[in-house]
Amino acid sequence: MTAPTVYLLFPGTAREALSFYAGVFGGDLSLHTNADFGSGGAPNAIAHGALNGVVTLSGADAALHEQSIQLQGLMLSLLGTAEPARLHEWFDLLSVGGRIVDPLGPKPWGASDGQVIDQYGLHWLIGYEPVPEEKE
Repeated sequence: MTAPTVYLLFPGTAREALSFYAGVFGGDLSLHTNADFGSGGAPNAIAHGALNGVVTLSGADAALHEQSIQLQGLMLSLLGTAEPARLHEWFDLLSVGGRIVDPLGPKPWGASDGQVIDQYGLHWLIGYEPVPEEKE
């Protein structure tokens, strides 16, 4: 069974944004232009891009009649999706050029989490449960 995949429409920055996310999360990135697909619009604009890996995102440059990303009331959750050190690395990389909403750290309920809005406007919730202590 597959899960929903986020498909983002960028305001002419799809190549840059999807490449940024590939640099943060790793994975395989494929980018196809309007010229590649023989579709209308600017020949070098991204008609379809896909990042496949531990984090999967897809997107394109918005066509003239389409709205680009405007997120309100939505976060992309990476809760427990990797080891704590990797989640901290992702948080730090996503915060470059973006805005930390809530630092990634321990919370009163025992878990660690934080929120960041990256330079492309995506709001991320990143966190993990505490690692159980080993008994001697």
